[in-house]
Amino acid sequence: MAMQIGPGVGIGPDDEVMGTINTTPLVDVMLVLLIIFLITIPVVTTSIQLDLPKERHEVRQARPETVILSVNKAGQVFVYDTPIQNQADLQERLKKIAAMKPQPDVQIRGDAQSAFESVGRVMHALQLAGIAQVGFVTDPAP
Repeated sequence: MAMQIGPGVGIGPDDEVMGTINTTPLVDVMLVLLIIFLITIPVVTTSIQLDLPKERHEVRQARPETVILSVNKAGQVFVYDTPIQNQADLQERLKKIAAMKPQPDVQIRGDAQSAFESVGRVMHALQLAGIAQVGFVTDPAP
């Protein structure tokens, strides 16, 4: 005594398998979590009373300007734009520079056509004077 209702029970145009994911519950859960975090985070971060340090300004000692030594093509040495007569005069000026506190940086500008010996004499004078910060100035590559 079986009874049949239509061509196939449970198979009809409304009963097809759904192939998409329903994201509505996921969005609901994420919104609830977001609200919980927005409510609890300010309470957690401001619950501890602290006495934070105050800002203070400290004056830093400025470094003296950079000393520029130039060696031209002929091998003559210049301190800034002043020509140096001999090695003893150069030594005397460098000792005054080395005595400054804090000691300034020294930059050597050597002509590309000058002999290496001229620049070497300047470096030797800097070493004898006790100057620690020495740099070379070059033109950047094109």
